[in-house]
Amino acid sequence: MEARHSGRGYRPPAAAPGAIVRWPDTFGTRFTLFVDTEEEFDWGAAFSRDAGGTSHMSAMPDAHARFAAHGVPLTWLIDYPIATCPRAVEILRGLIGDGRSAIGTQLHPWVNPPFDEDLSAANSFAANLPGPLEAQKLATLTQAIAVAFGVRPPIYRAGRYGIGPNSFATLARLGYRADTSMRSGYDYSRDGGPDFSAIPNHAFRTGPAETIVELPLTTVFTGTLRRGGAMLHRRLGSVPRGRGAAARLGLLSRVALTPEDMPLDEALEAVRIAVGEGVRLLNFSFHSPSIQPGHTPYVRDAADLAAFWRWWDAVFALLGRLGVAPASLAEILDAACGAGPTSATAAGAGGL
Repeated sequence: MEARHSGRGYRPPAAAPGAIVRWPDTFGTRFTLFVDTEEEFDWGAAFSRDAGGTSHMSAMPDAHARFAAHGVPLTWLIDYPIATCPRAVEILRGLIGDGRSAIGTQLHPWVNPPFDEDLSAANSFAANLPGPLEAQKLATLTQAIAVAFGVRPPIYRAGRYGIGPNSFATLARLGYRADTSMRSGYDYSRDGGPDFSAIPNHAFRTGPAETIVELPLTTVFTGTLRRGGAMLHRRLGSVPRGRGAAARLGLLSRVALTPEDMPLDEALEAVRIAVGEGVRLLNFSFHSPSIQPGHTPYVRDAADLAAFWRWWDAVFALLGRLGVAPASLAEILDAACGAGPTSATAAGAGGL
């Protein structure tokens, strides 16, 4: 699958019909949960190489236990400050001992060596870096994770969803089997990032010889005008307060499957729509610092944290009623790759 653009302004096209993953009937309809496992930083400040706090990782065992009580495995997408923090590694090694949770990769270029680029908003999208530098950063991070956990990570997410046309060749060279950097229905081009307006919620094959499975983050448009989708949402963005008015009137809302800034009632409706429209794998996510109040704008205090957990309890209850079961990373890779061009075994994917 070829991109229309390269570098900044990357806009991957919709997947060709033959590239869409055909899930086995035995897979059913499933959901997965990826955690952007990263350092603590001020979301309103400029990018800094000095932001590297990982104190919130002490809250991960309790959080993991709450998800495990629902039978939900987690895939921890870890970046360089986490991968090189002995305490964080120790905690995560214990959590993936459940046999179903897994470790993947997330690249935050501003805190990931080598540091050969200027700090800027544009360069926070890894794909905007010169190709060799992006590749060096990703290789450095992959090796750090392999050393910390004893096995190479099989799945990648670009921080800030900053995937690009050069990224997939690097991922293939480093042995990655899947990517989850594309956020269906979102456009980051105004900030110098990619535009995923054409990306569906369905998993598809991409990269060199279609050897990488793309697992887009699920985004659902709700409301009476939801068929307008990303195009209508973009147009409303050019109207002062247009998106907010459309949402309040029940005309159009863009709902990502995350408790971070997504109201519960809208998320429940989005789940119903996604399942009703035949999305076979629903992709949920959140940022690890949200587990502890004060690190992200989504969980500022104890009340926000309580709401965070209520969100998950209600979503898991609905998924159970709809017959949508959780899937581990190993199960996803086995189902997606077993009969396709990426038919290598999933050894290590579930035991990371």
